Amino acid sequence: MKIGGLCAGLLSVLLAWGARAQEGAGEISNVPAAGSVVLRVATFNVEDMRTSDLKTGDQPRLKKLAEVIQRIRPNIILLNEIAYDGEDGPDTVTGEKPGQNAAKFAELYLKVPQAPDVQGMKFRAFMAPVNTGVSSGFDLDNDGKAVAEFPLPSASDAAGNPSKQTAEGRAYGNDCWGFGTFPGQYGMALLVDERLEILSEHVRTFRLMPWSYLPNAMLPKSPDGKAWFDDEELKYMRLSSKSHWDVPVRLPTKSVLHVLCSHPSPPAFDGAEKRNATRNHDEIRFWSDYIDNSGALVDDASQPGGLWEGSMFVIVGDLNADPDEGASIDNPIGLLLNNSKMNASVTPFADVPVLGLDADDTSTFRMRVDYVLPSRAIAVTKAGVWRRAPGTGAGAEASGKFPSDHFPVWADLAVPPPVPVAGEGK
Repeated sequence: MKIGGLCAGLLSVLLAWGARAQEGAGEISNVPAAGSVVLRVATFNVEDMRTSDLKTGDQPRLKKLAEVIQRIRPNIILLNEIAYDGEDGPDTVTGEKPGQNAAKFAELYLKVPQAPDVQGMKFRAFMAPVNTGVSSGFDLDNDGKAVAEFPLPSASDAAGNPSKQTAEGRAYGNDCWGFGTFPGQYGMALLVDERLEILSEHVRTFRLMPWSYLPNAMLPKSPDGKAWFDDEELKYMRLSSKSHWDVPVRLPTKSVLHVLCSHPSPPAFDGAEKRNATRNHDEIRFWSDYIDNSGALVDDASQPGGLWEGSMFVIVGDLNADPDEGASIDNPIGLLLNNSKMNASVTPFADVPVLGLDADDTSTFRMRVDYVLPSRAIAVTKAGVWRRAPGTGAGAEASGKFPSDHFPVWADLAVPPPVPVAGEGK
């Protein structure tokens, strides 16, 4: 395949949306290097997509979500809040291989045009187990009860909206390794253009890494100053509320792009101990340690260390933190944005105004929480926040209800070719 072939269709539909450069961008240049391949990378929190929603290809809300993605036309997209269909979760089929929800969404919805003026898309799918809704066996919320059984969730309504949480479901979720009212709820999936290659044997996941392994971990404390988790809990208490993934993707140029995926806990829904807010801080800080190749990090295959020096990467996901407002502790996203290995010089913004939202807000709750953040060597040529409701077309004014409480964030990234090794090719 010619290098330009991958991007020909993409470049023909680039939207005339802007991107705001941050002050203090330093020496970062967003002019593509010679021989770069341009990819559109996106992240989209699809708000609680469940296994039961993926039984057929006619779920109304999922059709709208798919249409939005087909209009953005990303080459790589992370979906947050798509359930991981494990053997212990609801609505799974006995004997069916786990982790198929992303492939089903790609096959049943994204491959099929969801409007007359859009085309279907073909993706490879990656899913792995998550911590959300997985029973810990401990009383992690310290309410005197360790809840280990989950109530079966109700089906989505006629419009495709998921059922609301119940008190019983929240009681179960509060004692799980990551909050979820049933196993696998609020999981993640990475979808990659079928013309790209996921290097499956080199994927690293950090779902099981204890929180205490993170250097200078911000572990929660009770108001009286005592540790929130007892010694036994702390041995097993996991850092990731869902997981942290490093998924390497090989491009037509033979460059490898490490797609770093996560969805930290929101810094809310806790008490004076701030166990969610401190966890959010450290889940985001994990990426700073990872791109700095900290030897303290240990993946699920018991391999230590982070990313090799010089690796090209992009951090994607709903990080549940705004650099300018919100309940975050010590501004962890601000620290990540200012890491010297990042290219955070471009802030995506929307061309569709919504009353009460800033142009860079990526959620209906008035926060910038979703990110596509490449490494320093990768140029950002365009970026945006997509707020157009399904059915309005790329050139029409937005109308109607958006099918999620988050808006997708996308960025066109110019990934340079590999650096030749001395003596290679002689």
